[in-house]
Amino acid sequence: MSIFDIFDKISRDTAPKAPVEYIIAGLGNPGLKYENSRHNAGFMVVDNLAKREHFDIKKLQFKSLTGEVTLNGKGCLVMKPSTFMNNSGEAIVQAMNFYKVPIEKVIVICDDINMEPGRLRIRKKGSDGGHNGLKSIIYLTGSDEFPRIKVGVGQKPSKDYDLAAWVLGSFPPEALPALHTAADNACEALALMVDGKTDAAMNLVNGK
Repeated sequence: MSIFDIFDKISRDTAPKAPVEYIIAGLGNPGLKYENSRHNAGFMVVDNLAKREHFDIKKLQFKSLTGEVTLNGKGCLVMKPSTFMNNSGEAIVQAMNFYKVPIEKVIVICDDINMEPGRLRIRKKGSDGGHNGLKSIIYLTGSDEFPRIKVGVGQKPSKDYDLAAWVLGSFPPEALPALHTAADNACEALALMVDGKTDAAMNLVNGK
């Protein structure tokens, strides 16, 4: 890191942050064991966002690792819940209550086994679709009225293949380029969504 990089980082860290208006929660499981698993697609997207926007997701609060970023003038709390997938709602509810963020301004990013790796789909609201992370959020907030970005991770190789083994397994190397592209596209979509342009974000990524 050069002296200019150090000064740039100090400037970013000390610059006043916009008040938190949105929560962006990437879902996954904490720990090295799960780092590159299919279930951690949400973590991968917010890590990519942090890299693009030059901020860290390392502050421990709300049962999560968190960071703050301003997107299109909107202050966003970015979360990686440490609760494990099935209890993701515990972390998100704590952050919502602290910042008084309504459920409509909570954007959740999660994996979806019904799409090929690298495909994205944005929904403004909806059921959990069998996803335990979404199920926890809906149960603990009492609402399914939150937008979500679903990241395709591919279907099980056979119907009798154990679902937990599949989502906790790692991506094959050949799937990684598509996932990196998807993470970039998801970040572009997030910038639109916090700017109130969810329809434009949907047009950007849905079906591609």
